[in-house]
Amino acid sequence: MTQCLNPNCSTSNPPETKICTSCGEKLLLAERYSPIKIIGQGGFGRTFQAIDKYKPSEPFCVIKQFFPQAQGTKTLGKAAELFAQEARRLDGLGRYPQIPELLAYFTQDNRQYLVQEFIDGQNLKQELEDSGAFNELKIVELLKSLLPVLKFIHSQQIIHRDIKPENIIRRREDNQLVLVDFGAAKYATMTALARTGTVIGSAGYFPPEQGVGKAIFASDIYTLGVTCIHLLTQVEPFDLFDVSENDWVWRDYLQSNVSNKLAEILDKMIVGATRKRFKNVGEILSVLQSNYQGKTQFISLQQISQQSIIPPISQIKNKPISPPQIFQPQISQPEKDELFTFEVVTIKKSGGGFTTEQTEGSAKQRIEDLGNDIKLEMVYIPGGSFLMGSPKNELKRHNNEGPQHEVTLQPFYMSKYPITQNQYQAIMGKNPSRFQGGKRPVECVSWYDATEFCQNLFMKTGENYRLPSESQWEYACRAGTITPFYFGETITSELINYNGNFPYGNAPKGKYREQTTDVGSFPPNAFGLYDMHGNVLEWCADEWHRSYQGAPTDGSVWLDGDKSYSPLRGGSWYTYSFLCRSAFRIINIWRDYRNYTVGFRVLCSIGRTLF
Repeated sequence: MTQCLNPNCSTSNPPETKICTSCGEKLLLAERYSPIKIIGQGGFGRTFQAIDKYKPSEPFCVIKQFFPQAQGTKTLGKAAELFAQEARRLDGLGRYPQIPELLAYFTQDNRQYLVQEFIDGQNLKQELEDSGAFNELKIVELLKSLLPVLKFIHSQQIIHRDIKPENIIRRREDNQLVLVDFGAAKYATMTALARTGTVIGSAGYFPPEQGVGKAIFASDIYTLGVTCIHLLTQVEPFDLFDVSENDWVWRDYLQSNVSNKLAEILDKMIVGATRKRFKNVGEILSVLQSNYQGKTQFISLQQISQQSIIPPISQIKNKPISPPQIFQPQISQPEKDELFTFEVVTIKKSGGGFTTEQTEGSAKQRIEDLGNDIKLEMVYIPGGSFLMGSPKNELKRHNNEGPQHEVTLQPFYMSKYPITQNQYQAIMGKNPSRFQGGKRPVECVSWYDATEFCQNLFMKTGENYRLPSESQWEYACRAGTITPFYFGETITSELINYNGNFPYGNAPKGKYREQTTDVGSFPPNAFGLYDMHGNVLEWCADEWHRSYQGAPTDGSVWLDGDKSYSPLRGGSWYTYSFLCRSAFRIINIWRDYRNYTVGFRVLCSIGRTLF
């Protein structure tokens, strides 16, 4: 359907209708944006889901229509002026990966409009209704994800003013929390509308100072804190505040245990007196860092093996799956890509032993300049289909590597090496690694550290960096092979950095280096990626899942699992050979786990322009 934008009409018209059948109003905004339904409404306007008709794929977008209910030339003139000012500011905010991009700002039929990126996902109100009250781990995850967003918008001299579960969306693409609804109504607190008693924000969430039109940066801290206690209790904020005692009683409604350290943080976020509240986001992040340090204990090989073994899943009859096939992408490669060549090594059985065979390979890459002569090489990975997981007869196979299933992926870029200490230092300003060396992979990084690196890298380059999904990682690792390793049926310590005392199959024992090595010290796979086997384990973006039952088949990040854990892939310098296989996955590692066997590499998607 096509939704009429006339506030006095709001008729739903048949698709492709250009003029409203009821009021005669033009339906296409700026000859481009076609509204299809109302998704929000308030005292200062409405929000519509729409389609961008200019683009061949006709992607979704969001239209925000601004028409204050208050009358009077002076009031409306000031509101219009500030709406235009906010549009300019939102144009800068949209560069942040957890804020929707501003696509357009214009006036049509004497009404002002903002058009923003559509975020495909579920907001936290819906998640609360579907999954029940949050626990402490989910609240800490929320704070770690959203506080940097607030820090960014506050640095741009903007106060959100309406943080609540409905305005936080968990993006389906990468599971990131996105802060939405920077509408003109929020900025209108500084207009004559506020001075005549209009309260901006959502009842029950906003702090005392905002209720009298005097919002400050700490007001956003308050609304985020109230959002947290609502999510912890699944009780409306009004019912969590005892008016007779003038105090919050949210602890009385908890549905799971909450530690004193988190309770104290939340209490200081939602205290009514601004002098007793956290003054800025940085203070909260400092306390979180101190109270929720990553787990640094070492996981033994025995523990890893036990964690990776699960009860057998029921056997499922699948349709026949075609063999792996690499195809050329429909999306053209950027002009700045450059060709590089390398030697691809394959291990082949020969009599009672093994021989190696070398062939020349080539791939394309682009180079990101991180400053101070530090470069990040991103290798172009062509799209294609492959068989994910391991066959039942693969030596040392674990049940969580099945059922095997076909996955078809679009092209993407992946870092040629695990992120190095030099690269991490350039972006994060620190180096947590135990085995120091600029060209060695960074280690002792949690999933959250790796995700923050991607966000900071985005801020520096403007490119959409993130952790790979498990299917993207395995596809990139295999590079068209179906054997346990991209080298073939086995490996040797001359080809990868692992614990050579524990060979795979009939391979001989080899060297155990007992530490990381410089990236690129060993041969790459056919895609031109180095160290996909061994050196350091690598984080993936997905949530915890026991098996591949129900896994995506399009290469996307797999959500709807346990958000406290994410998979590690590829093995490390410390692990046995079988833990380095292409299909091997450690699935139940806490996201805040840090260890000197754990690093990461990054992925950059193709075809989405962020600004």
